[in-house]
Amino acid sequence: MPILILISFLVLMGMCCEAQSPKRGKEMGVSDIREPAVAGMFYPDQPDILSRDIKRYMEHARKEKVEGEIIALVSPHAGYMYSGQVAAHAYKMIEGKTFDTVIVVAPSHRALFKGASIYDRGAYRTPLGLVPIDIELSRKIMEKGKEIQFLPEAHQEEHSLEVQIPFLQVTLKTFKLVPIVMEPYWSWESCQSLASAIAGAVKGKNVLLVASSDLSHFHPYERAVDLDKIVLNHIDRFDPEGLNRDLKSGRCEACGGGPIISMMLAARALGADRGKVLKYLNSGDVTGDRSRVVGYAAAVLYRTAGGSKKMKEEKKVGVDLGLSEEEKKTLHHIAKTVIENMARGRPVPEFSVNAPTLKENRGAFVSIHKKGQLRGCIGYIEGRGPLYKTVEEMAEAAAFRDPRFPPVTEKELKDLNIEISVLTPLRKISDINEIEVGKHGIYIKKGWYSGLLLPQVATENGWDRQTFLEHTCLKAGLPPNAWKDRTTEIYIFSADIF
Repeated sequence: MPILILISFLVLMGMCCEAQSPKRGKEMGVSDIREPAVAGMFYPDQPDILSRDIKRYMEHARKEKVEGEIIALVSPHAGYMYSGQVAAHAYKMIEGKTFDTVIVVAPSHRALFKGASIYDRGAYRTPLGLVPIDIELSRKIMEKGKEIQFLPEAHQEEHSLEVQIPFLQVTLKTFKLVPIVMEPYWSWESCQSLASAIAGAVKGKNVLLVASSDLSHFHPYERAVDLDKIVLNHIDRFDPEGLNRDLKSGRCEACGGGPIISMMLAARALGADRGKVLKYLNSGDVTGDRSRVVGYAAAVLYRTAGGSKKMKEEKKVGVDLGLSEEEKKTLHHIAKTVIENMARGRPVPEFSVNAPTLKENRGAFVSIHKKGQLRGCIGYIEGRGPLYKTVEEMAEAAAFRDPRFPPVTEKELKDLNIEISVLTPLRKISDINEIEVGKHGIYIKKGWYSGLLLPQVATENGWDRQTFLEHTCLKAGLPPNAWKDRTTEIYIFSADIF
């Protein structure tokens, strides 16, 4: 009986991401070579067997056709017997391609720390040989990010990064590596910081990004599939914001949620505009035991042909309220002047506006983005004075008083983009079929709780009507299905967005 218990324990550990392993090779700090920690446990420790197994997985994987440039992959990190075939679907996408450096971001399962750790020296070893570290790029990422450093304990026994490397060695042959292990209790802010550092350091370089993650853990088969579908939908929709909200609220699970979100944000900053799930299985599909399973997925993030021009055309939403190009330029000038002057500690000038349209009483929002990521967004739902004055006030509020972000600094000014949304009046509805994605924004109110999402949010994230409603509920601090409650008030509006 004790032997059977031990065997069951080892099988359960191998199919997820919690297996412990003995130390192998030299102690960290004595050598710059990071020795394999889980060879012989998560994957074969004999080079010929390891290479043969990976090639067999790759032969059975289908190469999906994507119209564009591959920026990033998502790959699982369980033992190869459980997730190797799924991982092969991700790595199949880069067969025949070359990358100078691969950045792998993986979650920490054994070390507690804040931020991220980059192994910035020497090489990583697997049974297939050494992979040199891209020291220059590693240290450049460290310089650009907050709480990014080298912590030996983060890498010493961590399997989630190690298991990706043999697949890369077989697929790419030669490349340099930037291995990043991310804190276990990540936040949206830490994902943004890491993504910004990566994107800023690699622009113009021939680099592949890889996020390492398994999905839900130890639920019955059907429950696991339901949970994992939420993660997969966010990847397909290229929706890191929604994935963050659903992971934090417990609607879904991914042990590498932070790495996935970080890579999605970095990929977006590098021009990626599409996500595609390539393969999904869970351990129940492999072992036949559906009582407690672990989910695995492979995915690709890519930049479509046509790039930013195509994205802009697709994101043109809302309505035309008759503002002239000159009037729009005036409002942009006001917002930009307010933000720049205040960031530099200078007084804001008085603005002289003659256009009657800009003196109308209208609600408006000012949204600020930095390298493709939201940096602040605040507005008035309904008019509280002249439109130009509202834009002036909301520019200051979005840049310096959005509680989700620190105040904008002078050194950030060159990287900021300003978007203004001039709103139509709210209209209460009783039939959700009146909501047109691409035209309407939603405002939801229930008791003391209320939340608003602008029309462009649904379009940018590829949401359908129901998903848009669910995320507006979450924005209001309500359960995602609160829109179904008869006491919940639903309003729609549109906006001229520029």
